[in-house]
Amino acid sequence: MLTQRCALIKDHNSHNQNDKTSLLFAINGCEIFVMSFDGRLLTGVSVFLAVAEAGNFAKAADVLGVTPSGISRAIGRLETRMGVRLFDRTPRSVALTEEGRLFRLQALPLVAGLEEAAATAAGSAAAVAGRLRVSIDPWFARTVLAPQLPRLTETYPDLKIDLMTANSRDDMMSGVDVAVRFGSTNAGSLIARKLLDIRVITCAAPSYLERFGVPTRPEDIDGHEAILFRDPETGRAFPWEFHRGGEIIRAKVEGRIVFDDPSAAVAACIAGQGIFQSLEIGLDSWLQTGQLRQILKNWSDEHYPLYAYHPARHLPPAKVRAFLDFVQRVAREKARH
Repeated sequence: MLTQRCALIKDHNSHNQNDKTSLLFAINGCEIFVMSFDGRLLTGVSVFLAVAEAGNFAKAADVLGVTPSGISRAIGRLETRMGVRLFDRTPRSVALTEEGRLFRLQALPLVAGLEEAAATAAGSAAAVAGRLRVSIDPWFARTVLAPQLPRLTETYPDLKIDLMTANSRDDMMSGVDVAVRFGSTNAGSLIARKLLDIRVITCAAPSYLERFGVPTRPEDIDGHEAILFRDPETGRAFPWEFHRGGEIIRAKVEGRIVFDDPSAAVAACIAGQGIFQSLEIGLDSWLQTGQLRQILKNWSDEHYPLYAYHPARHLPPAKVRAFLDFVQRVAREKARH
């Protein structure tokens, strides 16, 4: 069976002044030329991405092991070649221009694709290793994923994870390999994988219910203090609905506080601020200890989906596949409890 190994090598021919990089395939020891391109462009793009992530030339220089002046020259050459300014520069920091932001969004998956191709060619595509960059909903990260991370790191000791929490979908794939978000999907060019459908429940603290009574019908919510939660997509508070079988009642609710952090909303609910509609996942400890009490149990058939997103590739890297399988497994385990 033929063994294949692909490598990027530098053309060190002293007569070649164009600093070309050649892509070769080595098959049974015989090198076969495939293509060549200007290696300085690839270097410039790599430097550009490092500066965009670090936020200034000095930090990028430390990461890449070069001087800040070398970083500046590389960025200057790239901007000259492209004919656009990629960064607005000040003495202490740099910021992406609009052209730079768009270029970064396009360059990231291309560079990631080259890294993936190199890993595949080296025979490491099946290994769950390297750095995985994840953007994940903060509630899910805090209540479901974080407590289970030791299982993941013990199973894959060579995997490193950069975990960033956010619930907005604006540029959610910028600089990351995987994004996890609640809500209906509009994947566009991304691959969306449904991880779970999560029940929506209504709850309150016993202290609140003792003072103001326990609603027994959705209509009874009118007049109660509601703890509202802002939809990150619309910027408005989520409407309240009660589902039972095929019946849906849209309740009119009023509240003086709107949250965009579910942990803060739950804390306010436990303190007796009002009634809260929440995803059931992550609430089990408070429900079991009696700090929260579920109400209107017969009207809790509404479900809200959890999706994972990753770039549309024929086969995602092993580290992405392993992470998605793990997240789906722990989410379903949590939902069953």
